[in-house]
Amino acid sequence: MPRYRCGVLDQSPVAEGRSPAQAISESVDLAVRAEQLGYERYWLAEHHATESFAGPCPTILMAHVAAKTRSIRVGSGGVMLMHYSALAVAEQFRMLAALHPGRIDLGVGRAPGTDSRGARALAPNHGAPDLEQTLFETKLRELGGYVRDDGVPSSDQPVMAMPTGSIEPPQPWLLGSGSKSAALAAKLGWGFCFAQFIGGATGAMVVDAYREAFVPSVWLPRPRVAVGAFILVANDDAEAERLISSTELWYLSLQLGQHIRFPAPEQALAHEWSPAAAAMRRQLRALRLYGGPATVSRGLDRLALLYDTDEFLVVTITHNHAARVRSYELLAEIAQLAPAREQ
Repeated sequence: MPRYRCGVLDQSPVAEGRSPAQAISESVDLAVRAEQLGYERYWLAEHHATESFAGPCPTILMAHVAAKTRSIRVGSGGVMLMHYSALAVAEQFRMLAALHPGRIDLGVGRAPGTDSRGARALAPNHGAPDLEQTLFETKLRELGGYVRDDGVPSSDQPVMAMPTGSIEPPQPWLLGSGSKSAALAAKLGWGFCFAQFIGGATGAMVVDAYREAFVPSVWLPRPRVAVGAFILVANDDAEAERLISSTELWYLSLQLGQHIRFPAPEQALAHEWSPAAAAMRRQLRALRLYGGPATVSRGLDRLALLYDTDEFLVVTITHNHAARVRSYELLAEIAQLAPAREQ
């Protein structure tokens, strides 16, 4: 048995000097390797109007990744429901579930996945983006009914999501970094993936509240928690320190309103950090797990104990694709994943 259950949460990062198309190709390459290593899930993120991430439509990339692999579960991490109708999302995921039975996850996020301009451009008829909690809950309930082929009442007769029939529905997860998403996941009886790499400070309280409020459902008899964590493993601590500098300079630029591609470590290490920027970097490091195998192994044990879970969705970003693949290889050894059998 694996020591930990691990999946990949891939944001399709775009490195300086490479194109978004190359980033998408790297995502597919990593998915194939992740399956070989024994990772359980491969989730693809949704981002818009940014130089940093190349994946605006996870369902299309999911279809390609699922076709390139054989056994790994493929999902969204997550689809940003505020931009779409529940029926549209349900039909996309039921189609994926029909094509790849028993392998599809439906991860849903409440955030826009873009800035305010991007959210306005994505809104139907250029209306104002709607983050209102009650509407989001209504859409989630509709989405759950559609993907299960239960039908959702309309003014005249139930509407069924296509394709209809005996399709194993995708597994629903709600993704979030705060109490609102946790409360909805508990109320609906969905799995909850806590984005520790975004909201780690109060994470244990958020996850505890989800478990306490959980209502058993047709989806799950008991609460299920996965932790979305940024983890970077290198051959030793010094190498990990060098590699992670790329994401740190990227994060600083983001806080300054600059959407850049992930810089090379050499550029990041040469950057002169102001006292305020250095303090920001320390705060960011508190939400990251990085180092050589021994360091990461200890940190993973702490996260598992803090959140009382053995399941992780792992974000890893490096400027060099080979270093990112190597990080997942080392993590597979730490988690004692079972390599996929040749078919």
